[in-house]
Amino acid sequence: MEEVSIGEFARRSRLSIKALRLYDELGVLVPARVDRVSGYRYYDEAQLEQARLVAMLRQLDLPLAAIRVLLACNPVDAADRVAMHWRAAEAAHDARRELAEYLVKRLRGTRSVMYDIATREMPARSLLCLKRNVDEQGAWALGKEFIAILRERPLPILPGREGATFTIYWGEVSADSDGPVEWCRPVPEADAHALASHYPELILRTEPAHQEAFVTLSAGSGGNPGAPSQLASEALTGWAREHGVNPERLALKPEDLGVRITYLVSDPVTATSVPDCDFAVPFAWPLSTMRS
Repeated sequence: MEEVSIGEFARRSRLSIKALRLYDELGVLVPARVDRVSGYRYYDEAQLEQARLVAMLRQLDLPLAAIRVLLACNPVDAADRVAMHWRAAEAAHDARRELAEYLVKRLRGTRSVMYDIATREMPARSLLCLKRNVDEQGAWALGKEFIAILRERPLPILPGREGATFTIYWGEVSADSDGPVEWCRPVPEADAHALASHYPELILRTEPAHQEAFVTLSAGSGGNPGAPSQLASEALTGWAREHGVNPERLALKPEDLGVRITYLVSDPVTATSVPDCDFAVPFAWPLSTMRS
């Protein structure tokens, strides 16, 4: 294959020299050869197809780290990853549209019902948790890390929603705010300490019994909680006012409590199963057990 300079490769691929240098540094699109004396980068013409693929993937807002992984996959797996990314992007767009529509109505003085609120009793539970300060992209990575740990070393499956994996957003997660976010998996109380010894990267803690106000989220919302979180928080705050749940009973303002998304996949579980998700805020916590 013919070897071309970075300038010529940039012209043919329609990628800037700045972008090509960045992709090289991050291992996304590495030159075929770098001259040891001059440091000039040279590319094979065969890499043009890969360069165009990278450009199209960036148009879909795929992070460069995800593109690097995707390029190493076989075509079928790569296609599945693109489809998964686009489903998440569509869910995020739908959620932001809902938030925009709500804000327009609110600013115009129109009151609208966003979600049906229900309550439930949650028992005390032993939890194995992974908690970290993360931004939007980091939240995805944290979830994948937690799931990978559990796939490598499976935990006992507890029945019902009380035994399902859930995520707590202790603060806003966005491009500007980093949570923190905590992934949690309930485990049998009698075996909790023995199980924890096999998961040194996870923290064992006990969550006290409490009540939760919750709303059901649409499929796919769990992976991108930003807009649903804002809408559900508004709905839960309105519910608290209407039902006389005062700040003393809540112990903290609704927006200050750790909001959680629970993921429950009903049997039979398949590769395309979509979790049944709900968004909840706990209330009636004993003051002595509140987290700082």
